[in-house]
Amino acid sequence: MKPTTATGRTRKKLQQNPSAPVGRQIRELRRSRGITLSELADDIGRSVGHLSELERGISPITLDTLDKIAVRLDVSISWFFSAGTLEETPESGIVVRRGRRRELNLSRAGVREELLSPHLTGGLEMILTTFAPGAETGVEGRQRKGEEGGYLVSGELELRIDGQEILLQAGDSFQLPAEGRHWCRNPGKVETQVVWVFGNAHF
Repeated sequence: MKPTTATGRTRKKLQQNPSAPVGRQIRELRRSRGITLSELADDIGRSVGHLSELERGISPITLDTLDKIAVRLDVSISWFFSAGTLEETPESGIVVRRGRRRELNLSRAGVREELLSPHLTGGLEMILTTFAPGAETGVEGRQRKGEEGGYLVSGELELRIDGQEILLQAGDSFQLPAEGRHWCRNPGKVETQVVWVFGNAHF
């Protein structure tokens, strides 16, 4: 029988090393669950070789794949966000200071995600996404699990949805329906930053 919760040892280790690469965290958590590489690969619909590359940090990981892994390993996707600090303050449940954002390590894919919400337990989530020049969401794009919207802080963003290709500029905002898939790409020569808002707490 497979364990359904992470061991205290693994939780403590990841808490002590919050900046560990996502792949390493996946491997450690997977092993703590007693799940083999091939079992997890089958469960998320990926090859063993591809999953191995993700764990070793050789291949970039998409948010869709990470979400499937999080579900299979019985953790919130917030597990893979690295905490800027472990210190709890009276305001920590309300405010996120710039230097204390939790970051998802997707630098190999040219995409960086920072959690702007103080937690992921409510009905609203905010994420700051930074796309390097030429970076994109990948062939799979992103599968929506509810309504979401965004505000383009800087740069340019190509948004493809329902057969439309829309070029967004800094200052533009958008709202997407609850179901479907969309693709994003930074076509410019400078970084693009987008603030995403997820209304159903399923980032």
